[in-house]
Amino acid sequence: MAICIPNRQLFVDGEWREPVLKKRFPIINPATEEIIGDIPAATAEDVELAVDAARRALSRNKGRDWSSASGAVRAKYLRAIAAKITERKSELAKLEAIDCGKPLEEAAWDMDDVAGCFEYYADLAEGLDAKQKAAVSLPMETFKCYVLKEPIGVVALITPWNYPLLMAAWKVAPALAAGCAAILKPSELASVTCLELAAVCREVGLPPGVLNILTGLGPEAGAPLASHPHVNKIAFTGSTATGSRIMTAAAQMVKPVSLELGGKSPIVVFDDVDIDKAAEWTAFGCFWTNGQICSATSRLIVHESIAAEFLDRLVKWVKNIKISDPLEEGCRLGPVVSGGQYEKILKFISTAKSEGATILCGGVRPQHLKKGFFVEPTVITDVTNSMQIWREEVFGPVICVKTFSTEDEAIELANDTHFGLAAAVISNDLKRCDRVSKAFEAGIVWINCSQPCFCQAPWGGNKRSGFGRELGEWGLDNYLSVKQVTQYISDEPWGWYKSPSKL
Repeated sequence: MAICIPNRQLFVDGEWREPVLKKRFPIINPATEEIIGDIPAATAEDVELAVDAARRALSRNKGRDWSSASGAVRAKYLRAIAAKITERKSELAKLEAIDCGKPLEEAAWDMDDVAGCFEYYADLAEGLDAKQKAAVSLPMETFKCYVLKEPIGVVALITPWNYPLLMAAWKVAPALAAGCAAILKPSELASVTCLELAAVCREVGLPPGVLNILTGLGPEAGAPLASHPHVNKIAFTGSTATGSRIMTAAAQMVKPVSLELGGKSPIVVFDDVDIDKAAEWTAFGCFWTNGQICSATSRLIVHESIAAEFLDRLVKWVKNIKISDPLEEGCRLGPVVSGGQYEKILKFISTAKSEGATILCGGVRPQHLKKGFFVEPTVITDVTNSMQIWREEVFGPVICVKTFSTEDEAIELANDTHFGLAAAVISNDLKRCDRVSKAFEAGIVWINCSQPCFCQAPWGGNKRSGFGRELGEWGLDNYLSVKQVTQYISDEPWGWYKSPSKL
């Protein structure tokens, strides 16, 4: 299936712009290891142009003020973007699949979610108009008070490679709905569909400067964007290490950040479950999207009384997963995103084995695939709490296993991590599920499932998984500043001291 990668430039001020230094870098198909195109490489000089364009989009003096447009006006653009994404769904899904290795069917579902996200925030943009000047009850009748919700200004949106266009939509849609002007910097490992978002924005006539898109390397484009004095907020999804550097840059100017970082999420399986169903959810929760999900439930904590039977069933599920080129029909596991990621995952597996763990299945390249960054889905047992595989995020198709005997022990094992993004519990006892859900130290909890995600519900973590919440109304609030307006309404003088006319 031949697919042509569009030859795009940077998107700045509503126009395609060649990078100032005229640099580009290759796009590598992770399924074939072949170069299939290239994309522009922005540097600090391009960041300056993009920030200037975003500031002009919010400038009342220029008559282009996106921030003062009504929510209803902004909603029209968001819905137009959603419609174009839906119209181009098949093409965009194929581009996503060959760019990051995501199975084609998953990529198509992502495009539906992208369109749904823009539609959802179009609705919230309209609703924002009605919420302006919300009254605040005061204890003194001589004053009245109301609250304005205003766009925070120019925002930098830095997104990862595992859900390239969807993670961009999670940030772009609420930022634009709030009235901000945005600069999107997608991962250099998967930027193709984000540049197609720029083409969509041009087609629907989004005002110049409202959304600017810079592709490039983190140190050359991401770092100067994060530290720019005229960027009012940074929203980042990615590794904990990069999130820490972004926090450091933002702290120099006391600018707000929201961070959605890594995870090492548990899935706790009790002994009263339907083993086949629980095994399927366990496999899905770790191996979906090639195992490259920050919320992957990659630590299986299973009751000791069913552990042997459960692992036998899990291995059967895992061995039934079709591993292939992501464009092949029925593919359920494609390649990981890059050669670097491939080597990193294999090193995690090798280290686990050297530390005494057992590779129950997987852990190697599939025999039928001689090229591409493919790793068989891997189940690792005989794991101790001190092992690297238990403590660090792999970001690949690898699950490690421990057993428990009591509910308290299960909760202790689940919370034994620096991360706190997600957690899952599988049990037929719903009262137990409620107790365990409350005990989990995580921002997202799933009961009798793993990985469902809806744009109406908040998404984000605790501990080293970051802070702030995306999606839902919380996602819109990320890009709004709250202003108090209080008015003195009495006809009487305030009477603070003495009226000068009576002196």
